[in-house]
Amino acid sequence: MDFEQEIKSVLKRILKKEVDLEVPPDSRLGDYAFPCFELAKKFKKDPNKIAKELSDKIINKNFRVENKGPYLNFFIDKNKLTNEVLKEILRKKDRYGSNKEKKKEKVMIEFSQANTHKAFHIGHIRGTSLGESLARILEFTGYNVIRVNYQGDTGMHVAKWLWCYNKFHKNENFPKQDIEKWIASIYVEAVKRLEEKVEYQTEVDKINLDLESRKDKKLISLWKKTRKLSLAAFEKIYKDLGARFDHYFFEREVEKRGKEIALELVKKGVAKIDQGAVIIDLEKYTLCIWVLLRKDGTVLYSVKDLALAELKFNKFKVDKNIYVVGAAQNLHIHQLFKTLELMGFKKAKNCVYIPVSEVRLPTGKMSSRTGENIVYSDFKKEIIEYAISEIEKRYKNIDRKKAEKRALKIAIATIKFDMLKQDLNKTLVFDKNEAMKFEGDTGPYVQYAYARCSSILKKAKLSKKIYAEVLNEKDFKLIQILGNFSEVVMKAKNEYKPSVIASYLLSLVKEFNSFYRDNPVLKAEKKVKETRLSIVFSVKQVLKNGLNLLGIEVIEEM
Repeated sequence: MDFEQEIKSVLKRILKKEVDLEVPPDSRLGDYAFPCFELAKKFKKDPNKIAKELSDKIINKNFRVENKGPYLNFFIDKNKLTNEVLKEILRKKDRYGSNKEKKKEKVMIEFSQANTHKAFHIGHIRGTSLGESLARILEFTGYNVIRVNYQGDTGMHVAKWLWCYNKFHKNENFPKQDIEKWIASIYVEAVKRLEEKVEYQTEVDKINLDLESRKDKKLISLWKKTRKLSLAAFEKIYKDLGARFDHYFFEREVEKRGKEIALELVKKGVAKIDQGAVIIDLEKYTLCIWVLLRKDGTVLYSVKDLALAELKFNKFKVDKNIYVVGAAQNLHIHQLFKTLELMGFKKAKNCVYIPVSEVRLPTGKMSSRTGENIVYSDFKKEIIEYAISEIEKRYKNIDRKKAEKRALKIAIATIKFDMLKQDLNKTLVFDKNEAMKFEGDTGPYVQYAYARCSSILKKAKLSKKIYAEVLNEKDFKLIQILGNFSEVVMKAKNEYKPSVIASYLLSLVKEFNSFYRDNPVLKAEKKVKETRLSIVFSVKQVLKNGLNLLGIEVIEEM
């Protein structure tokens, strides 16, 4: 039972409005409190008198209420709370915190969007981790979720790469290792050479035209081979990150339809031809001019996104389309949504944008163009080595392969938790030295609490007997936090914020560590021991469920 929600519902029925509760600084003042100051103006009464009148109206078997001056203080039935929370966790286990009802709504989430022929750097991890976490949260709360990835496998950036390879590396063999780094290096080189000699751009434009027309068979063959290498490298990364996709969209498949849409919009008068290019003037909507086709007729990603939106809704019959896209694309996404509306696309209002602010290094902004970034493969090696060193400090004789396997899980937890605990609207300055710490507000810190719970439970048999009457305030505080998990999941779902779950897990771990420090478990007398073992099991289960929603694996031993 969610006691907080029940109290809110009781107050809502009386006051005819939504209310927020506070947690008193002293448990002797109750488990929850409602200040009546804001009601004084509405009822034209002293808040002390309002509190007294409200307390007289509230009768509930699950909690008692007292008025202390202008506050209503609520004291929940702790024994009932203990039994309901612990028994529900013991019964539901992996399903604890999930929604009971299956929703019919089909939701598509587009995320990651790593372009072929470029690097997958740590900046991509944020959007990939967020998209996968949101998919898991929505599934956990009953939605039918389709994960999709839209990757740029054609366009000017690919033309630059193909041009650079053909002009300066044509006789070189493809490397057998570090493919991701090699591909990224060619793209960075292309950008630098084009900056040094601007007349090269004419050659790149020619390749871009040939790429779109598909007439140059040798060029298309090279494109297919290198595209395949890029996508294979990405798949290994997605496996590491625990991200999966039900369908992949590529720019190539929406090029033709995109050009058709652009010309249709011209006929409808929504778009126009300006100096040979097709544009749509969105300035009266404070969204600037949006170019759909270049003057040479090649398509831009603007019109490809229009074709993609049409394809998503028509082919997959989705009810909602969520775009997890970088905050730098804010203008582009709103231009897209407005154009969908202007072209009469019926599902335009069913598109949702979740902006993800960029990841920066302490030295400044990352860029695929300049190579100023941390390539995922390099970062992975570095953080795994760090994790192995920490494991070997704790387990002197551990097998190297076992340590490496465990280190990968710790490394991914380190990266993903650091990305997901942050507010998505804030630029993340990624300091690897801080992120790799095993203490503090980190993924390994939460994993370690789970491992500690496992260790305790291995030393004693869980009887599943609960004696609520023998517990103390520390026990009840932890149980109260456990009971709030469902509400936390719903908040994360409603606000599209996995950070809500990350913050909750940190609070749960801190309270568990306090509980474990002050309350004997294995050495307690029988009834207390059995009940506290149920609490430890419940903490372990909720940590597992919460970490799973963040896309992070648990570890039985650190």
